[in-house]
Amino acid sequence: MEKVYRTGKLEYALLRRWTWRSGPVRHLPAPERWQGGRVDAAEFILYVADQARATAFYRHVLAAEPVLDVPGMTEFDLGGATLGLMPAADMEDLLARQIRGGTGQRCELYLRRADAAAALARAAAGGGQLLDGLRDRSWGERVGYALDPDGHVLALAVPPAAL
Repeated sequence: MEKVYRTGKLEYALLRRWTWRSGPVRHLPAPERWQGGRVDAAEFILYVADQARATAFYRHVLAAEPVLDVPGMTEFDLGGATLGLMPAADMEDLLARQIRGGTGQRCELYLRRADAAAALARAAAGGGQLLDGLRDRSWGERVGYALDPDGHVLALAVPPAAL
């Protein structure tokens, strides 16, 4: 595995290479494994205004049932990672109001799914806002974008093998 660096916007591209949009290319060796130690599991937690609404939205978009759904946390197995939905107020309380839940686009959830077109349609039908339809992008993937009901950017991409 090698990393390719160019000047511009960072994106994780095909063949597990880091690429940048424009500018001269410099090849640097990549470490055999992450230098910080092994991560046993990855969970991405979105802070949401309404846990029940967010759960219904992602249940519909992912066409899957949560693996955990209790007051304060809902989790969906993404096959190698977990998507968590946590009420923003609970996180604020947990950290003694040292952080505040915000609004707007604070992250992007980028999911590669064989049913990306259908999932994007479910996102729009399930209370999300379609931002841009499924189309080929400059980094070699076919991706569509929506906002979930809490304003998080949801990108749904066709896996490279399915193109």
